[in-house]
Amino acid sequence: MEREFNLLGSLPRCVRDVAARRAGKEESRKAALEFGKEYFDGTREQGYGGYNYDGRWLTVARRAIAHWGLKPNDRVLDIGCAKGFFVRDLRAALPGLDAFGIDISDYALKSAHPEAKPYVLNASCENLPFPDNSFDAVFAINTIHNLERKACLQSLREIERVCPNRGFVQMDAYRTEREREIFLDWMLTARTFDTPCGWRNMFDVAGYKGYYWWTILEHDDSVLT
Repeated sequence: MEREFNLLGSLPRCVRDVAARRAGKEESRKAALEFGKEYFDGTREQGYGGYNYDGRWLTVARRAIAHWGLKPNDRVLDIGCAKGFFVRDLRAALPGLDAFGIDISDYALKSAHPEAKPYVLNASCENLPFPDNSFDAVFAINTIHNLERKACLQSLREIERVCPNRGFVQMDAYRTEREREIFLDWMLTARTFDTPCGWRNMFDVAGYKGYYWWTILEHDDSVLT
C-alpha cells in the first residue's frame, strides 16, 4: 500500500526569507526552543511571526476525513496541536468526530482557539497518555523531528501503539546538499532531520506503518536567500 500522502497539499505556499532568519540565528533558535510567545507570536525570525486562525486547516481537515474514511464518533489525535486550529476544524468539518490535541507548550494551549480549548492538553508524543488502539487516526505534522533521534523512534512507536497502521507524520527532509543548506539556515526547532530514504529507514526501525510526507525547502521563488 502506498504510504506517501501529501495531507497539506491544499495549503498555500509561503515565502521564506532565509537571509533574514540567518541573521541572529542562534538567539532566535534559543527563543524558539522555548515554544512560548516568541515562537508563536514573536517575529518571523523567531518562529511563526504570529500564529493566528484563518480557516486554512478546514481544507486539510476535509482531506483527512476523506482519506481516513472518518465518521462521527471516531477518535482522532493531533500531536503538536499548538493552538488547536486543526482540532477545531476537524470537529467543524465532521460534527460528532471526537478530535483531540496534545502539545508541550503551555503558551499555545492557553492561547488555543476557544472551540478547541476543551479538547487539548499538555502531553508529550514520547509517552502518549492513551490506551492501545484508542484512535482511528493520529496526526503529527512537523512535530516529531523536534526531538532527538531516540525520542523520535519512541514517538513513532507510540503513534503505532495507539493507532496501528493509520497514523500520519510529516518530517523535515532534504534531497540534495543545496536543500540541506537552505534547511539548516531556516530551521529553528528541528533536532532530527534526514533524507526521505533516511526517514523511511527510521520508520522501519520503529515499526511505524502509517502514512508520511516531507517538508522540503526548495530553492525557488518561495525561498529568498
